[in-house]
Amino acid sequence: MHIKSFLRPILVGIVVVLFAAACDKDYDELGTDIVGNDHFGFERYTGATVKTYNEKLGPIASNNLAINPLGFYENPAFGNTQANFVTQVELASVSPVFNNTDTELYQMLPAIDSVVLDIPYFSTLKTTNTDGTKVYELDSIYGTEASKFKLSVYQSNYYLRDLDPTQSLGEQQLFYTNQDADIDSYKVPVLLNNLPASDPRNADGHENSQFYFDKREHKTTAPNDDTTQPDVVTRSVPSMRLHLRADVFNTLILNTSNIDQLASNALFKNYFRGLYFKTESLGNPGNMAMINFKGGKVTMYYHEDKKTIVGTQPATYPRVAKTYVLNLSGNTVSLLNNSNENGNYLTAINNPTQEAEKLYLKGGEGSMAIVDIFGSTDVKGYTLNPNYNSNLPISASNIKYLLTNSPNGVSDEIDDIKANDWLINEANLTFVIDKDAMANTQIAEPNRIFLYDINNKKVLVDYTYDFTSNTSYPKFNKYVFGGIIEKEDVDNGRGIKYKIRITNHVRNLITKDSTNVRLGLSVTENINNVALSKRKLPVTDGIFSAPSMSVMNPLGTILYGSNPIVPDDKRLKLEIYYTKPNE
Repeated sequence: MHIKSFLRPILVGIVVVLFAAACDKDYDELGTDIVGNDHFGFERYTGATVKTYNEKLGPIASNNLAINPLGFYENPAFGNTQANFVTQVELASVSPVFNNTDTELYQMLPAIDSVVLDIPYFSTLKTTNTDGTKVYELDSIYGTEASKFKLSVYQSNYYLRDLDPTQSLGEQQLFYTNQDADIDSYKVPVLLNNLPASDPRNADGHENSQFYFDKREHKTTAPNDDTTQPDVVTRSVPSMRLHLRADVFNTLILNTSNIDQLASNALFKNYFRGLYFKTESLGNPGNMAMINFKGGKVTMYYHEDKKTIVGTQPATYPRVAKTYVLNLSGNTVSLLNNSNENGNYLTAINNPTQEAEKLYLKGGEGSMAIVDIFGSTDVKGYTLNPNYNSNLPISASNIKYLLTNSPNGVSDEIDDIKANDWLINEANLTFVIDKDAMANTQIAEPNRIFLYDINNKKVLVDYTYDFTSNTSYPKFNKYVFGGIIEKEDVDNGRGIKYKIRITNHVRNLITKDSTNVRLGLSVTENINNVALSKRKLPVTDGIFSAPSMSVMNPLGTILYGSNPIVPDDKRLKLEIYYTKPNE
């Protein structure tokens, strides 16, 4: 449904007033154009030139992303993706004191009982049963729920430095999606999550060889200090909970001979360089989750004794239960491997100068699209008619602009709109999803796509002046600007299209002589973050970066492009609603 926008004059400056209904509908915009009397009509125009191209991203900087994918899945429309991850580890408190060599105080060295890695998943509480158990639904999980993969956690010996020595240590050190082989070659080849299937805690192999994202809550039971009372039950949200090798942490941390390396996190991150999470396919479609690794921790549960004297009684050395925490903080890198890529996908992204029949948008080490509007033909120009009288009707003898028939650095299509004195009410780009191409994939489609000024590496004015928000789901903020997927109105309906409003961008091209820039289109994980990540050199097309939120998002979609062979009802068009003076 298209809703007309009724606009009133605004005296000084630019005031953009946006209002919204629900995030899955079209929206009105109150802008800056004069309408509302018999001299004006309301028209729709779709004849503007639009050309689109695919752009292969290749390796791209993926360090210190807010969330990271982990897992393995198959997407027939694009190919297979393996997502690994490496993170530094930091001491929760520096210079810890675990024991003392003074035998007057201590009889035994402290001993680790267990080491537990715990990283909460994104989840939603659905119900709480009468017995207190909670039922959760996991968010941001892609693939086939029942699919499993092999998960191995190793100590990393690859140093993730903060600053780039090739830039005189003045810039952040960048790490890229294609550095998995480098990280893997530097791992310490001792499996940390090595519980055998014979251990009741890993009876189904879910901690390593048959890993899956478990949506069940965790329940632990501990004796009550008051022995007359029931045991204490603790429940916690679903998470990746793995038992790690106690002997490794005992040697490196609890009873280390290098205690000085625990004096600061700067020293510790060079001593214990991090954890490397490696996934391997088990031959099924796979499963992948977006995870906030920085919300995780490694907890060492240990006991130590300390001399106790009560009055004249002989000294005792009771064992005291303690914990020490390592945080999954510091530098991180998302590591991606693509394989078995779809032939149609490869053909499209390896022909960046061919006007696209289909646009392949894929996150991670994937692809984006380039959109050009209004064409580049510039053989005629216009100049303001000095004899034009705005108080008289427009006629053959009273026109606002005079044709100069000389290039003026502005697209002829923009010049024509300006010469016709159109007042732009609304302008949209609507991208229709190729449902046939996406039909064989069970992977979810991206909830949102993002359009930006690729020449100047900045957002469009329509993004800037859209202050709409969705408090329940902030990823749907700026919903007038749009890019949110529209789906079939049925259970588990597939995507139909994405619509992005560029009204103010088009107005500026016509009324303010703004430069007509190329537009970049990508998937996005979060519309509120518009940072860019650098592509790995060499880059031959002059596009040196892409949205970081595209790197974070593992999903992809196929849209119809602008090539003339695309059916008219599916081909990408620039849709303009305008008013013009009646002659």
